[in-house]
Amino acid sequence: MLETSAGQAGAAAPAGRGQREPKYWALKQHLLDLLEAMPAGSPIPTERTLAGEFTVSRTTVRQALADLTVEGRLHRVQGKGTFVAEPKLAQRLQLSSYTEDMRAQGREPSSRLVDMEELPAEAELAKLLGIRLGAKVLRLRRLRLADAEPMALETTHLPLGRFRGLRKHITVGGSLYAVLREHYDVEMERAEETIETALAGPSEAELLGADVGMPMLLLSRHSFAAGGKPVEFVRSIYRGDRYKFVTTLNRP
Repeated sequence: MLETSAGQAGAAAPAGRGQREPKYWALKQHLLDLLEAMPAGSPIPTERTLAGEFTVSRTTVRQALADLTVEGRLHRVQGKGTFVAEPKLAQRLQLSSYTEDMRAQGREPSSRLVDMEELPAEAELAKLLGIRLGAKVLRLRRLRLADAEPMALETTHLPLGRFRGLRKHITVGGSLYAVLREHYDVEMERAEETIETALAGPSEAELLGADVGMPMLLLSRHSFAAGGKPVEFVRSIYRGDRYKFVTTLNRP
């Protein structure tokens, strides 16, 4: 059965390509076709069953399943098995808060405060926030959830001199942008955002319920209020298997 798939894939490829196609890749394409017809949460056959059905080694099966898990198509539960994953959350790239984004998608947003502390600004952060070197910065680390599922680990830096008493206004699960708007009359006007890839370290993996080394989306956002005054610098690590970003492109 596997040979048939590999042969079909090779027929569509340039001459000579089919023979070099890894066995796990052909198996992966078979599994992708199967997943299209299976609802989220459905269990998939065991490694032993798949190896027997497709006449490949369990190592080959394991590699195909690992790929699909990293891509967010499968979800593994320790001691229970492997299941069809929920579709990824598709978030538009826009200047809005996490709370607003999740509610717009019909998901219930929540946050868990990991830690909150005051730190002296180092050179790079002082420049980003438009403050003097060594001035106090509030660092806020929050675990972001959607329908109680961990989605992102967000670290926000804000200049305390500009937002005196900010700590007392921050509530678990509340929107920081709402606090800035209601208590400090600050509306975000624009932001510069960079998206990169990163691998989950032990700390991030534990908080996000992911495997160490899993690909993540690393977002850095530098936000400004009216008049161009910097307000925050945020670094967020999103689960690459549960999240994707969407934007609209216009010709300049």
